Amino acid sequence: MRIKRLFTRYFHDVIIAVEAILANKLKSLLTALGIMFGVAAVISMLAIGKGAQQEVLEQIKLVGVNNIIITPSDLAVGSAETQTGGVGNVKRFSPGLTLLDADAIKSTIPSVSKVSPVISLNYHAILQGKSYPVVLEGVSENYFELLNIRLVQGAIFNDEQSEGGFPVCVIGDNIRNRFFNTQDPIDQYIKCGQTWLKVIGVIEKRDFTASASDEMGISSTDNKILIPVKTMLLRFKDRARVNPEVLEGMARAGAAFGGAGGGGNQTAATSDDIKSADNQQLDKIIVQVEETEHLSVTADIIKRLLLRRHSDIYDFEVTVPELLLKQQQKTNDIFNIVLGAIASISLIVGGIGIMNIMLASVWERIREIGTRQAIGASRKDIVVQFLSESTLISVAGGMIGIILGVILARLIEAMADIQTIVSLFSIIIAFGVSATVGIVFGYIPAKRASEQDPVESLRH
Repeated sequence: MRIKRLFTRYFHDVIIAVEAILANKLKSLLTALGIMFGVAAVISMLAIGKGAQQEVLEQIKLVGVNNIIITPSDLAVGSAETQTGGVGNVKRFSPGLTLLDADAIKSTIPSVSKVSPVISLNYHAILQGKSYPVVLEGVSENYFELLNIRLVQGAIFNDEQSEGGFPVCVIGDNIRNRFFNTQDPIDQYIKCGQTWLKVIGVIEKRDFTASASDEMGISSTDNKILIPVKTMLLRFKDRARVNPEVLEGMARAGAAFGGAGGGGNQTAATSDDIKSADNQQLDKIIVQVEETEHLSVTADIIKRLLLRRHSDIYDFEVTVPELLLKQQQKTNDIFNIVLGAIASISLIVGGIGIMNIMLASVWERIREIGTRQAIGASRKDIVVQFLSESTLISVAGGMIGIILGVILARLIEAMADIQTIVSLFSIIIAFGVSATVGIVFGYIPAKRASEQDPVESLRH
């Protein structure tokens, strides 16, 4: 019964606060502006941060878990380095990334679970007079699991097709739509160069962001035709095959070194002697490590292994995409904290604005305060009235700010091409902070109002 009486009494104070807000709409709106823009800023900034974080997580899924990417460095593969020795300057030759490197990594390093070489060539796919530019990639059957590539139809290559270099392929979503829009592509044939490839599978369409980097093994499969790596080497192009120009250059290198004698400065070959532009057999090697904690150690072992195989020439780069992306995610988290802190400043400024307006309101309405006290209102009633007024203004501003924040996040995504995600958590936080600001910054004016002397207030 006492609780009901207290509720009825203080509810009346809230009603008076609502009437005061409605009687001064413009002033109440201006008072709430700081909270409105503060909440909108918090929601939109957190939406940008959440979008960046989600993008990193999606990239981690695209590169696969525990993957290491090995690519040729800017140093031309097949080139030579000069090493000074007791008998003169000796040229060391590196064949670049080859299929044998991929086999050596798989068979030598126990922490490696799967390996897939990758060879990429630009071709035009042709069918029934239609020509379409595609990326033809030679890969192993492990490639699909390494990069989390799923099929919507058919199957990937089997061991027999991979080892035998069969002319089979798995096509991307854009290629299916281009050539097989009205028919089932499975068991159909498509021509690349002079070779007819039998379609045995279709890859599902993958969402791909512009910020994703092919250096980390991230690339869209929609315009790709995937074939077994041995099919690529046997039926299309093997860039590791030694041509007569290279043999002639190496012969001159051997003759020069043989005539070096006891200590002259002789060079085994020049860069013109050894043509290296097309000697790179593989464009990439993707390695999957069994355990995440072994990523860094395995990457170091791979570097040492390849250096030995490449005559101590550092003509390759070893990248751990997951570690890079996690570092990027950590940076994004710090960025989110900074964004949230900056946006929160506007909420504090809005709270100060509420306090200033409410303090001015206490002075303007001092006669009203004295009248209420004279007819029996207690100090608690006055506190509840002014505290309710500031809180209601803050909460109303927070609700409008939520709407503005969601709209602002959508505008940023549309105009700046930045992924934004408005989460329920950010809305609850922004709304809760706005209500708290109303209570905290409204308490001082409410307390000041309750401390007014009724007699002095009525004389004012």
